[in-house]
Amino acid sequence: MLTDLWNLFLAFFIPGIVGYGGGPASIPLIEHEVVHRYGWMSTQEFGEVLALGNAIPGPIATKMAAFVGWEVAGIPGVLVTLLATVGPSLALMMLLMSILLKFKDHPRVKNMTNYIRAPIAVLLGVLTYQFFFMSWEGNGMWQTVLLVGTALLLLEKFKVHPAIVIVSSLLYGAIFLS
Repeated sequence: MLTDLWNLFLAFFIPGIVGYGGGPASIPLIEHEVVHRYGWMSTQEFGEVLALGNAIPGPIATKMAAFVGWEVAGIPGVLVTLLATVGPSLALMMLLMSILLKFKDHPRVKNMTNYIRAPIAVLLGVLTYQFFFMSWEGNGMWQTVLLVGTALLLLEKFKVHPAIVIVSSLLYGAIFLS
């Protein structure tokens, strides 16, 4: 069992380290480890797991890691594969954040932060515009105006936490728009 857990860790840690580009870029590396190196599943089975993983929302690499971990070693396998999958990114993010916090008052870091604010604001604005008109077309003018107006009122006037507004909007959509 311990050998299986170690092999599971390696099978997902290595693609996590060298798989630059996120989950989709690391799929061939995961496939090599799972199918060719350890033989936990066939190429056909891997393709089916990949198709299933793509059909479910969320990061593909973590879904595949959880599935393979479950198949090989149950719950301990799931925990090990998920740790191995997100561990490299988490460690690098913590390292970069510690460096950023160390130099947060440096003029170059402040300039870098100032330079990136405008593009992020534009991207968020475009995304909001697209979502608004998709809602307008899919749900109609009155439903969209009601949702946007209520959300704006709750957020700005009553200072309701955004998570509550989002969950409330989802519930409204599930009940009245499905």
